[in-house]
Amino acid sequence: EVQLVESGGGLVQAGGSLRLSCAASGFTFDDYAIGWFRQAPGKEREGVSSIMCDDGVTYYADSVKGRFTISSDNAKNTVYLQMNILKPEDTAVYYCAAGGLGSGWSLLPWEYDYWGQGTQVTVSS
Repeated sequence: EVQLVESGGGLVQAGGSLRLSCAASGFTFDDYAIGWFRQAPGKEREGVSSIMCDDGVTYYADSVKGRFTISSDNAKNTVYLQMNILKPEDTAVYYCAAGGLGSGWSLLPWEYDYWGQGTQVTVSS
């Protein structure tokens, strides 16, 4: 059974940092890309960042470049999202998702096959 479990969300002041984790199981980690997405109330789900688990190539949305860093620990089948200089507009439920390597460059939600349950990130001003 494929499982993706996010953790690390919480409440932080603007300018602060959080690190999200996505623990994956039930599939061959190196054969997939893992993406982070977020969804704020009343808004569509948007892609934040992705990483190709075979070679570590990463992609970022323009809105988070220079502030967020995605990384993976293949020995632990875990992907991290380090979020720095957080802004109130980063407030959302953050989801990790797994998709084929062929779609790993994409930050489009429909390109990904498996999803976690999400973790809330709230940034206060």
